[in-house]
Amino acid sequence: MNFFKNFFTYRSSSVFLIFIGLVLIFIFLSPEHRFISPENIEILLAEGSEFSIVVLGIGLLMICGEFDLSLGSILVFCAFIFFKFFQAGMNSFLAAGIVLFIGAVLGLLNGLITTKGYISSFITTLGTRMFWRGLMLLLSKGFTTPIDRATSPLFCHTLMGKIGGFVPVQVIWFIAVVLILGFLLHSHKFGNWVYAAGGNKLAARAMGINTDWVKITCFIIVGILSAFVGVMQVIRVSAFFPQAGDGWELKAIASSVVGGTALMGGQGSMVGIFLGALIIAIIENALVMLRIPYFYTHIVFALVIITSVLLSRHTERRRLRHG
Repeated sequence: MNFFKNFFTYRSSSVFLIFIGLVLIFIFLSPEHRFISPENIEILLAEGSEFSIVVLGIGLLMICGEFDLSLGSILVFCAFIFFKFFQAGMNSFLAAGIVLFIGAVLGLLNGLITTKGYISSFITTLGTRMFWRGLMLLLSKGFTTPIDRATSPLFCHTLMGKIGGFVPVQVIWFIAVVLILGFLLHSHKFGNWVYAAGGNKLAARAMGINTDWVKITCFIIVGILSAFVGVMQVIRVSAFFPQAGDGWELKAIASSVVGGTALMGGQGSMVGIFLGALIIAIIENALVMLRIPYFYTHIVFALVIITSVLLSRHTERRRLRHG
């Protein structure tokens, strides 16, 4: 499959080397090797998987040549709706299904405004980012409110249980999304349409590809994944908190860029996005483990992004030079 062949491309291999290097550095620097302690690995797998699921959708959208700055707001707005359904005693599976549909509708709205209104996706989603988070704060009054997970044990176990008593089920969801989107991007004609729409929209249209439909579909995927993670977070922390997803937009874009996705679209791979998401997740986790003030994460992210892009460009030039 083309999906697995992407592990051996120059770009993906350089991102993989960065990932391995960071892991070794953090193992060495962490006191008493706490970075690889079972407790920390469990936290990293659970929280990192939730963030990484959203990154996969953003990476696909970026390959298609668009951005979504509203993912954090869609996440928290859908989390609030699920919280209200849960609090009202609605069947949790039904509530989650409705919330995923709402996420798809919000993604559809972003796609329609962008493609049919001929507005930059940066501007469109900047506006919807403010609107949905503002509406959520208005409705929730900004309060964190707990829920009783005991009322829906099966649903909670489905989203935040453990496999083998150690591996968080969020990892399984993450891997499932990687495989599904990886198949669509690298082994299905839809993936060819995504690359064409992001690389050269006019040429893609000349080939008969409905680029608007492709872009709207990618926006919908981001909306669904954001809603899903919003539900997952409410269950994991046993509460609705209005800060959920705050700042995830730029981190998701950074993860995709680190993974080799081009800002202008038309270039990237699901393997690279997968590795880029892991890199950003372990950086955040390691800085907490090393007890470094959180505001230093911005400096570290900037250095990692620039270094990874330079390394990717270097390996790509070497590949072209040597045929």
